[in-house]
Amino acid sequence: MTPLNLFQLNISLITAVTATAADTAKQRVVHSQPSVVIATKQVELAVTKLGAHMSPVSFFRDTAKPVQPYYVSPWQAEKAAKMPVPVLVPLRGDFFCMPFGGNSDEVAGEKHPPHGEVSGDAWKVVGTKKTGDVTTLTLGIDTKVRKGRVTKELSLVDGQNVVYSRHTIAGFAGRVPLGHHATLAMPEKEGAVRIATSALRFGMTCPSLFSDPKNREYQALQPGAKWTDLAKVPAAWKDAPDADLSRLPGRYGHADLVQLANESWEKTGGPAWTTATFTDGGYVWFALKDPAVLRTTIFWMENHGRHGHPWNGRNNCLGLEDVTAFFADGLAASTKENALTKEGVETSVELSADKPTEVNYIQGVVKVPEGFENVKTLEFAPGEVTFVSTTGKRVAAPVRHEFLKTGKL
Repeated sequence: MTPLNLFQLNISLITAVTATAADTAKQRVVHSQPSVVIATKQVELAVTKLGAHMSPVSFFRDTAKPVQPYYVSPWQAEKAAKMPVPVLVPLRGDFFCMPFGGNSDEVAGEKHPPHGEVSGDAWKVVGTKKTGDVTTLTLGIDTKVRKGRVTKELSLVDGQNVVYSRHTIAGFAGRVPLGHHATLAMPEKEGAVRIATSALRFGMTCPSLFSDPKNREYQALQPGAKWTDLAKVPAAWKDAPDADLSRLPGRYGHADLVQLANESWEKTGGPAWTTATFTDGGYVWFALKDPAVLRTTIFWMENHGRHGHPWNGRNNCLGLEDVTAFFADGLAASTKENALTKEGVETSVELSADKPTEVNYIQGVVKVPEGFENVKTLEFAPGEVTFVSTTGKRVAAPVRHEFLKTGKL
């Protein structure tokens, strides 16, 4: 082959790769929000330009029964109305938060919106690429309250029903709470979803008032209670039975918040994990993380418990939020001594202006057979995760969990 022909062949190959990557990314309006969409044969993923909220995501899209586990707020189909805070405008699915929480107090001259600018301001599409069997969408945002840049990479791997997320935080300095706000759509049938987690140090219900009756909001769990069993969480009322948070939804008409402190990777021998088994749907949604980066998991259980605008008593969703933060109290509470730091649990991350901070995260879906019931444990082998049920059933799925440590696929 002549050098010219070789050059033309290389150009053709480059063009083909670029076209393939471009074909996997489309921009369109999804549930009222301008969004970017990427896809493989197995997964289609949409992320909003406003706040970079990831939903809907269709897993197993190449089968007769695709799975869409993520929540989309019910007001998306309604005429646009003024929202109390920016994050509520696109509210859906999974999104990155920094500073995580309400951020009601100003700190050192900084006044952040709830869950930070990253959850409610516009992101720019940097581009898409396909390298081997990996398709990656990249977005970026430059923040103003505390100046810096956050880069979001969402990756899909051919043949897998998994989303790999990577956030690179550059230019920032100082401590901040941060994390993922994964939010699932919930069925109305009580107890239809079974929840399990990797080993916990302890759990705690929100010490402060989370749902204020003055605002037509109601909660069912005892504030500030500490516990070690997800199935035995103290209720707010005297002599009421303990709440079972392993079976959701529950306690109709209430909205509650709890936080779980994860055991370390070294102690458990693998990533920290949370699973939600949709028994009627025949699938498990899962999230994997490095607990040295995202130290806790917050459960936001919203079961028709808020009646102000825009909730109007109709909201039913489950936030399984992997964070380093103090509940949803924001920057001020998370960067000073609090009920969790007194227990040895860090609630903020130290950012350096000289060295970027990277947050790697994995979410996915695996289909399970009838009678699977709930997850008992996860077993990790190279490039694979096996989900072991409480009834002894086993389901293996390709997952490059090593990504949590390396950031590479």
